Amino acid sequence: MWLPSFLYPFPIRPMPMPQIVVENLVKRFRVAERSPGIWGALKGVARRRYHTVDAIDGVSFSIESGELVGYVGPNGAGKSTTIKVIAGILVPDSGRCEILGRVPWTQRREHVRDIGVVFGQRTQLWWDLPVIESFDLLRDIYRVPRSSYARTRDELVEVMRLKSLLDTPVRQLSLGQRMRCDLAAALLHSPAILFLDEPTIGLDVVSKLAFRDFIRRFNRERGATVILTTHDMDDIEALCDRVMVISSGRILSDGPLDDLRRRISGERRLVVDLEEGEGRIEMAGAQVISRSGQRVQLRFDPDAVSAAELIRRVTSAHAVRDLFVENPPIEEIIAQIYQEEHG
Repeated sequence: MWLPSFLYPFPIRPMPMPQIVVENLVKRFRVAERSPGIWGALKGVARRRYHTVDAIDGVSFSIESGELVGYVGPNGAGKSTTIKVIAGILVPDSGRCEILGRVPWTQRREHVRDIGVVFGQRTQLWWDLPVIESFDLLRDIYRVPRSSYARTRDELVEVMRLKSLLDTPVRQLSLGQRMRCDLAAALLHSPAILFLDEPTIGLDVVSKLAFRDFIRRFNRERGATVILTTHDMDDIEALCDRVMVISSGRILSDGPLDDLRRRISGERRLVVDLEEGEGRIEMAGAQVISRSGQRVQLRFDPDAVSAAELIRRVTSAHAVRDLFVENPPIEEIIAQIYQEEHG
């Protein structure tokens, strides 16, 4: 029932809507089969056989503006297929997907103005052109005003250390150099949403650290939404507060990284560097899981024995050069999720 505005004690504000909404998304591929050998090839010509692969099977999630979300899973889990659907490259067989209120594959032209995409295995740069000419062509494609383009381009060139590469044809770049240029190319039109699919492939340690710092700043300072798919769990741990785990086309887990750790195991690790000559460590409330030289790694349950108490026991019984407490590697946690799912 309609009421005049003066009867409402407070102004009515619309509820914030997620930037990305995915509901029951399904994408299947029909894959040809062929028996091995020449006879198998001949039979395949005469009578082709196929089987269906469920690349994504009922995937649902929503992402708010400004989130930085990790999307992880084994090879063939459906990560890249999901990214291609929400980027508007693939059309799903069923389900709902809206990005900024648009359907990506039916409103592609409007959609691509607001997104940036980096695929680690592919490039959006022109193979035989110098990098700077690819950048200029992308400015024309996205119709970016020259003043804002120059400002954004110069900032990206400085941050990603691209100045020496601008006049180099793309085909002459190393994989790591090309990845840095591709990341800059995806951001020239200042997108509100960034999809990163294996973006650190081929990057050296220094470039990876620079990439992480840049993405963190891009997310926080510009309020951009970022979805990161990668096999490098160090990238996930360094950047993402929320992690979605997918396997066999279905999402197995979705939530904060800390909740994911607690769901699988509450254990912590104590890493101890012993002085030379120290022998074995045996501690009540902890279990030794590895030893390499004078470095010993212990597993313990913080509900049974606190980190402070365990450290006191170790330092009382052994000469210690250094020690630190850490969480189990995220690779172990995700591997355990897969194991639970597949028995």
